[in-house]
Amino acid sequence: MVKKLFFIATLLYIGATVSAENYLVKSPDGKIVAELNTNKSLSLQFKYNGSILLQESSIGVTLNDGMDMGKNPKVASHKLSNHKETIHAPFYRQQNFETAYQELNLKLKNGFGIILRAYDEGVAYRFYTQRKGKTIILNETAAYQFGKDKKAWLPYTTTPEKPFAMAFQNIYHETRLDTAKQDLAFLPATIDCGKAKVTILESDLEKYPSMWLKANSSEQDKEKGILRAAFAPYPKEMAYYPWRHMSHVKSTCDYIATSTGKRNYPWRIFAITEHDTQMPTNNLVYALAAPNKIGDTSWIKPGKVAWDWWNDWNLKGVDFKAGINFDTYKYYIDFAHKHGLEYIVLDEGWYNSKEGSILKPIDDIQLPKLIEYGKSKGVDIVLWAVFNVMDENLETICKTYADMGIKGFKVDFMDRDDQTAIEMVERLAACTAKHHLILDLHGIYKPHGLNRTYPNILNYESVFGMEECRWTEAKNDMPLYDVTFPYIRMMAGQVDFTPGAMRNGTRDNWKAIYTKPISMGTRCHQAACYIVQDSPFTMLADTPTNYEADEPYTRYIASLPVVFDKTIVPQGEIGKYIVTARKKGNDWYVGGQSNWDERTLTLKFDFLADGDYEAIVLKDGINANHDAEDYKIEKSVINQKSEMKIQLASGGGFVIKVIKK
Repeated sequence: MVKKLFFIATLLYIGATVSAENYLVKSPDGKIVAELNTNKSLSLQFKYNGSILLQESSIGVTLNDGMDMGKNPKVASHKLSNHKETIHAPFYRQQNFETAYQELNLKLKNGFGIILRAYDEGVAYRFYTQRKGKTIILNETAAYQFGKDKKAWLPYTTTPEKPFAMAFQNIYHETRLDTAKQDLAFLPATIDCGKAKVTILESDLEKYPSMWLKANSSEQDKEKGILRAAFAPYPKEMAYYPWRHMSHVKSTCDYIATSTGKRNYPWRIFAITEHDTQMPTNNLVYALAAPNKIGDTSWIKPGKVAWDWWNDWNLKGVDFKAGINFDTYKYYIDFAHKHGLEYIVLDEGWYNSKEGSILKPIDDIQLPKLIEYGKSKGVDIVLWAVFNVMDENLETICKTYADMGIKGFKVDFMDRDDQTAIEMVERLAACTAKHHLILDLHGIYKPHGLNRTYPNILNYESVFGMEECRWTEAKNDMPLYDVTFPYIRMMAGQVDFTPGAMRNGTRDNWKAIYTKPISMGTRCHQAACYIVQDSPFTMLADTPTNYEADEPYTRYIASLPVVFDKTIVPQGEIGKYIVTARKKGNDWYVGGQSNWDERTLTLKFDFLADGDYEAIVLKDGINANHDAEDYKIEKSVINQKSEMKIQLASGGGFVIKVIKK
């Protein structure tokens, strides 16, 4: 037995090394091979089915004592190992999933190290340090080389003059790398390498800023198609805007992070997908995140929300003045109760946000009375707040409102992703979990797996969502975006897109109206958001009286689940269309969306179990190309051998409830 173990260990040792400077890992299915090179500098490259996707790319970390992990690395030891695990994932797109990988732990001299993993789904690496005392990180370097002719999908900063101060809400720009703008782009970002697409993500950020990417930093970078990493500097001085008591960075240090010398750095992830349909269900960000820190999750309740802000509190046909007051929110609660919605959100205005007086609700809403009324109807209340306002008195705010009966917070306007911002969000997650409060994070960077560590984080914004319809321009093509971001942004985690618009516009007649917003695309396109998007805490964004004007449609979308046992994407193509199928118990829910192009799809149901199912189809009406609000509901009986043709209008969509008979 000892000989056998030694033989296996020897094979592992040999298998990890190609030469004295090169170290390999392979994915369990053998398709992915990643290689670390330690000759003079530290570099990474990887192949998929023999084709190079990432060319030799320098990586490293520089500390303030002059140590640079990327230069002249000296290997102290290396170890190769294989792993399998089952991950339980509450409120995620899969209830459980399996993962397997090969791992290389390359320990360097001077207290540095790097871990490299190859999964069937991609490649990931992270640095670590084992040093004494405090460590100041000047920079983390990465020059990811893909080739100048490669196509990329990049979401640029919306504020190039202050690139790190923004809400992380922008469309994807499809571009060749050598013609890409030099503006910073936030993650996730996707590169089409021909044989497969590579999406750059990160996971398990702790006391560390998020990564950004920059193309064409130099002529050499342009020629080689290099995306170079960038990070927000550590804040030196903070200030407040005169509205919302919202803090912002006034000046910065000349380093990106400060920490203890013994630590792990974030995972750098390259999700590798041969087919576009693999992209929305890639699980690497969740799999690489730190496991659950809060224990019991039975108190966490996902659900649908009657929301006020998007519809501008517009109620019609009522006998009271609509606005931020008790009668308006009582109406929202009654609507939520009637349609089985779990929550309402009180958005900005329930306290004086300019003063930041979050512990002093305005008198007009009669908050304690409103909470009790909600309880009597089985509807819970979530409160809006500004990140730093909450953080400045966190324990008192959480305890006060939890004791009052509030069930969570929608926290807004972080608008940065430096180290102190990352730390603030984890503080909020830990304290709200302690008081059994859920979180919906807005005005924030993309997910990085913190929802695994703190499952009370039920949603993130970081998306060019429905709020943009209040002020954006038609050139910001939302139907195109809607069939792009599920393939890219949603790899990072769940998304609070806030769908549900009842006023819907075609490509020709859409316009932005702040107080009565209209969605781009059909009403069924909106309905499909509830299935296509991972969103365990999701809005019905329009006004209750608009929903009440169309009860059949409202009952349909209100009946859709928000958490599922399993998710697959049977067909789709990035930027064109998507079809998603989700299993809940014995039933399935299928949703599809198109860009502005009309298309006919043939749906197969071979994912069903044996037996008959009732298919309740919500689809674009025959006149939806001219009236985007036109739709039809029809029923049929199907089984796993059935096929169904479905016509999507321009900017169209559909939903099918597939109920086991």
